[in-house]
Amino acid sequence: MIKIGLLSDTHGFIDNQYLDFLKDVDEVWHAGDIGSLPCYEKLYNFKPLRAVYGNIDGTNIRIRTKEHLRFKIDNLDVWITHIGGYPGNYSPYVKTEIHKNPPDLFICGHSHILKVINDKKLGLLHINPGAAGNSGLHNVKTIVRFEIHESRVKNLEIFEMERR
Repeated sequence: MIKIGLLSDTHGFIDNQYLDFLKDVDEVWHAGDIGSLPCYEKLYNFKPLRAVYGNIDGTNIRIRTKEHLRFKIDNLDVWITHIGGYPGNYSPYVKTEIHKNPPDLFICGHSHILKVINDKKLGLLHINPGAAGNSGLHNVKTIVRFEIHESRVKNLEIFEMERR
């Protein structure tokens, strides 16, 4: 069993309460718009980090990350990108590939809207962890924690925090 902490759209902000919520995870995954090098480094030094860059991230983040990450973990095919859309409305940036070769787990950010959706048509689980930062239209900051066990996502939990 592997424990994962998932966040997106931090826009340079990491609250210490996030780190407490994520203290027992094995890896942290970030779905883009990290926002600053200190934010990236705080996560990188906290736990093993897999991250993609988002549309607001500058060169200092982009040289450390990729636009898309696709990998297998515990035999689960995972694809992380920042701008991905959601089932029934995938982004043009991913639409062709996701229909041709869908992953088991598709993760994206960008919308600042927490979504967990089973895409029955493509046979994948879509997760957008919402936004963890202070920038944007969202009123509640969210991050997600889950386990991967025997090629399946299990025990998904959501952390919510009012925006100050």
